[in-house]
Amino acid sequence: MREAVDATSPSTTASHSASGSSFYTAMRILPAAQRDAMFEIYRFCREVDDIADSGGPQPIRTGQLEEWRDEINDLYKGKIGAKVLGLADPVRQFGLHREDFLAVIDGMEMDAREDIRAPSFATLDLYCDRVASAVGRLSVRVFGVEDGDGKLLSHHLGRALQLTNILRDLDEDAGIGRLYLPREALDQAGIATSDPLTALRSPNLSQACAPLVERARTHFVEADRIMKRCPRRAVKAPRIMGEVYRTILEGMIARGWSAPRERVSVSRSRLLWIILRYAFI
Repeated sequence: MREAVDATSPSTTASHSASGSSFYTAMRILPAAQRDAMFEIYRFCREVDDIADSGGPQPIRTGQLEEWRDEINDLYKGKIGAKVLGLADPVRQFGLHREDFLAVIDGMEMDAREDIRAPSFATLDLYCDRVASAVGRLSVRVFGVEDGDGKLLSHHLGRALQLTNILRDLDEDAGIGRLYLPREALDQAGIATSDPLTALRSPNLSQACAPLVERARTHFVEADRIMKRCPRRAVKAPRIMGEVYRTILEGMIARGWSAPRERVSVSRSRLLWIILRYAFI
């Protein structure tokens, strides 16, 4: 899977290099307690994501995710297991919600039960909510964003990041048998197959990607609108993450979707400019 915490994401799954570095950079501007909490949330996301992407037998993967689900549930009953030991303090200090952790696990289970191939738009949106926006709902409580705007920001920014990750990871996902482009978008582009590698060879691939590009851009705009009315200190990290991902999205649009698709990343100088702009200026 490719989720939002990674690049920033955590997409998560994500593209560990540019993503991971931008996530860690964004988190390091936070005060120690917030930073430590975010690293624990990231660790949780990576571990359940690794289970979903492990390639092991499906019953083993779903069983391992169920163990995580049990420990999360027990944590909220006062029983702290080995897997969730690092989450105990963040849960208490920032009031993190159990249902958001469980939603992330549910999203990973969507990948673990079977390779996602050409889901409906509705299924893709549910997936994005679970693997990305749920991570956002945990994160905004750590950042200190007010509850109403926090939920809205998580909805829009989480989806923007996840859709960008999906577009960036088309080839990587196809290599493990997954195709997150929606069936409706593929049909509109005249791509009848759900086979990942065959679909990506279509000359009409750009048409199938276009609806995700449009949705991601819309979500970025809505996220910006929400962050503008939030206290600056509370949205420094999500602004950095959003700007990194928006840069990646626009880079992919400029590159185009024809093979071979060179992986788009953010240069170190651009990353430093983004950090200076949103963290210190």
